[in-house]
Amino acid sequence: MREKRRHILMLVENFYPQDPRVRNEATLLAREGYRVSVIAWRKPGQVFTETIDGVTAYRVRPFELFSKTPDRNASALGIFWLKIKALLGYMAEYGSFTINCLMLSVYVLFKEGFDVLHAHNPPDMLFLVAMPYKLLGKKFVFDHHDLCPELYQSRYGAKRGFYSKLLRFFEAGSLALANVTIATNESYKQVQIERGRRDPKTVFVVRNGPDASRMTPPAPSPRLRGMKKTIICYVGALNPQDGVDYLLRSLRHLYHDLKRTDFYCVVMGSGDSLADLRAMSKDLKLDACLELTGFISEEDLRANLAAADICVDPDPSSPLNDVSTWIKIMEYMAFSKPIVTFDLKETHFSAQQSALYVPPNDEKAFAQGIARLMDDPVLRKEMASFGRCRVERELQWAVVGKNLLSAYEHVCG
Repeated sequence: MREKRRHILMLVENFYPQDPRVRNEATLLAREGYRVSVIAWRKPGQVFTETIDGVTAYRVRPFELFSKTPDRNASALGIFWLKIKALLGYMAEYGSFTINCLMLSVYVLFKEGFDVLHAHNPPDMLFLVAMPYKLLGKKFVFDHHDLCPELYQSRYGAKRGFYSKLLRFFEAGSLALANVTIATNESYKQVQIERGRRDPKTVFVVRNGPDASRMTPPAPSPRLRGMKKTIICYVGALNPQDGVDYLLRSLRHLYHDLKRTDFYCVVMGSGDSLADLRAMSKDLKLDACLELTGFISEEDLRANLAAADICVDPDPSSPLNDVSTWIKIMEYMAFSKPIVTFDLKETHFSAQQSALYVPPNDEKAFAQGIARLMDDPVLRKEMASFGRCRVERELQWAVVGKNLLSAYEHVCG
């Protein structure tokens, strides 16, 4: 059997092909001659199994026991109860997906066989699925999307304690069992080497980057361009750790304190915080200048993004965000959009001169940064041009995805 006909079984607790990183990786490997299957969540209307761009998807229904969204105004008793619900909720959700992956992997094993199990985190407990297959001589690849202990601390504003230790235990299991690990940036690579005691030769940095098919902007939204205002766009998840509440407070300062009424902001995405953010928008009296779309079609999202004059990334400084890379930064750059963002290490590495950086978590400075770009079209054009060129040369998937192929040459060699 030729090496490149090895069969890879990926596990991802997300929807497929909607997860862009997993889709890019699976499609690239399939194009290179590997056989690729993916076990993922199943959205309403999706079939149990189908083949997409040469990748076979198997799907299971997501399971949620409790809502796990933190309430920043909760009492001490409420916070304690939230931690209990979060622990039980995540263990039930992650445990259910892990068990489903184990059962479906047996189905795939007997139906087609596979040689490599490739787990995308979170959760980190998917190494439990890989353990019996390692005894059968299968290889295990751990794809480190998020630092789960830091994710927990950032989402809940928590200090290190029992929960973060438990998450580090699962992370350590994944890092120890893997033949090869994949990191999204150099910061994650250092965590794997120092905290996970990985041999640097078995750690491969595969950065996030937009696929070439997503790098040609469509016609801008006529509705947004027709407003004759500066259009500001955010694209991404709306979860507690994503900082969109910082953006809304910045817009309040821009609109009410700086008296700027010549802008309109479109926040595109969904997540656990969407309902809270809509209520916050009303409380801050932003309805005239802000739209929270929730989930919208890919066509509408791209048209809105094409209409933007400025894009924003309000991820605040936190244990997770300080060392993480966000695909939205590269997508903004691919669409030739200048960016306003808090000055975080990995964000700065990605965006470089395509972004205007403000002190982390300073909402007024964020508003002032937006105002500065609103008033300086020449600077916006320079930043946009730099960002587009950087993505084309260094950060698009066709470039950064090569390290994934190197990882598989190592693990299959």
